[in-house]
Amino acid sequence: MDKIPMTRAGFTALDEELKLLKSVERPAVIRAIAEAREHGDLSENAEYHAAREKQSFIEGRIKELEALVSLAEVIDPSKLSGTVKFGATVKLADEDTGEEKTYQIVGEPEADIENGKLNIRSPLARALIGKDEGDSVEVKSPGGQRNYEVLSIRFI
Repeated sequence: MDKIPMTRAGFTALDEELKLLKSVERPAVIRAIAEAREHGDLSENAEYHAAREKQSFIEGRIKELEALVSLAEVIDPSKLSGTVKFGATVKLADEDTGEEKTYQIVGEPEADIENGKLNIRSPLARALIGKDEGDSVEVKSPGGQRNYEVLSIRFI
């Protein structure tokens, strides 16, 4: 399998979630199942079914996080420079509206557009890769074609 690029912060967040699920959430749901079993008839026991459903979700998430952590390739953006690449924090100006936005290009598991974390596989990130300050970027996205100017590139 291919390695999954990720920043140190993204890796740490996934690793912390995994530890929390294994050390806190998993034991809590096991206790909840045991408690619900003591209440008798399992076929009509809503607490039991809810706890089993939660256990299924937790176990699935643990497997997913273990796979991500094992395939993670942690990249330190502060050691990079030059054109736009993974880990770069890019300030853009929409050439039509003049609106400025700042995004950091990150791996898929840590992407969060609301917080300025742009998935490396997104149309905008793919268009930005290899660009330099002052370059114009034409992006074809589901919302239509947009044009941006790269105002600055930082690696932090």
